[in-house]
Amino acid sequence: MRNIVFPGIAMIGVSYAFARFSFGLFLPEISEALKLTETNSGIISSISYIAYCIALLTSSLLIQKYGQHTAIRLAGISAVLGMAGIALAPNAYVLTGSLFFAGLSTGWASPAYGSVAANELRKQDRDRGNTWINTGTSFGIILSGPISMLFTEHWRLSYALFTFIGLAVLIWNEKAIPVRKQRTTSLSLLMRLPNKSTRLILASLIVGISSSIYWTFSRSLLTIEHDVSYSAIAWFWIVIGVSGIAGGLAGRIIEQVGMQCAYGSGLFLMVSSVALLTIPSLSISFLSAILFGITYIFLTGVFIVWGTQLFPENPSVGISLSFVLLGIGQFVGSSLAGGVIQFFSYTTAFLVFSFIGLFGLFVQEKQTHKTDAKE
Repeated sequence: MRNIVFPGIAMIGVSYAFARFSFGLFLPEISEALKLTETNSGIISSISYIAYCIALLTSSLLIQKYGQHTAIRLAGISAVLGMAGIALAPNAYVLTGSLFFAGLSTGWASPAYGSVAANELRKQDRDRGNTWINTGTSFGIILSGPISMLFTEHWRLSYALFTFIGLAVLIWNEKAIPVRKQRTTSLSLLMRLPNKSTRLILASLIVGISSSIYWTFSRSLLTIEHDVSYSAIAWFWIVIGVSGIAGGLAGRIIEQVGMQCAYGSGLFLMVSSVALLTIPSLSISFLSAILFGITYIFLTGVFIVWGTQLFPENPSVGISLSFVLLGIGQFVGSSLAGGVIQFFSYTTAFLVFSFIGLFGLFVQEKQTHKTDAKE
């Protein structure tokens, strides 16, 4: 199991934490260097979500035709190219293109590792393997925090280092992941099964919208509204990552309390963390970081298990479906958040997005039960 999970954690860390979410950590410096407004920053950030959705929509066919190994290879290559482009970006146009490449990596990586877990892990280890691979985001965030402190405001150097780490992880996965093809269901078939996946679609979309503002603008809120120091911001980012490791327990918790309880509890705590960040207290901000780190990774783990249980013969399809809607939600949310902030305030925007997340509590997961996982 370790031979599969550890390189998977590393690649998810590179794809999600370095290539995608770390953009929010460096956004104030990038915006200043390239003369971006809040609205421009939100729109540019949303480009990575578009790429994410495109990659997810093509991932099942890619895995079916070329295999899990090729999908993971492409995820690593696109992450490296995207991060290198960000490091060298002379203007907003190159930055946008680089974020597009970086976003592709996440959309290919998650479904591919779902296929790897289904093919290479024992049945009783699959849920736990999937959710632990998913914590790669947290480990990557933990590492990106000290890197940001080491290089202070030199964001280009940070992305250059991310690029070299990404190359090393790509080589590791090239050697570790077995070459194997996975039979998958076409996207057209998924569209004919709305009763099977409607609740998963709604839950993923709402979580995507509500969480998008935190990933993109939490650093800016703390810097601009609360006047938090750069070193404290870096520790804030590290706390998100450290807390997210607990999200790896999602598979075991689902086994104990059921999918609905796990999802509802996680969502309530996540939207609470978004609202808490508006309180001008450093201790409350760190409490928010702890809650958000745990619950975001936990909820994505829940969606991975939910999707694989809905499509047990084709796990990459269930993961792709959920993460496409998560990505669409983050694209819509990130696009709107910058405008809401510019026309109103950071506080108003974060409270609005927290309120939106509460609608997800009305989504009831009724198709998948603990017994389903044993069939």
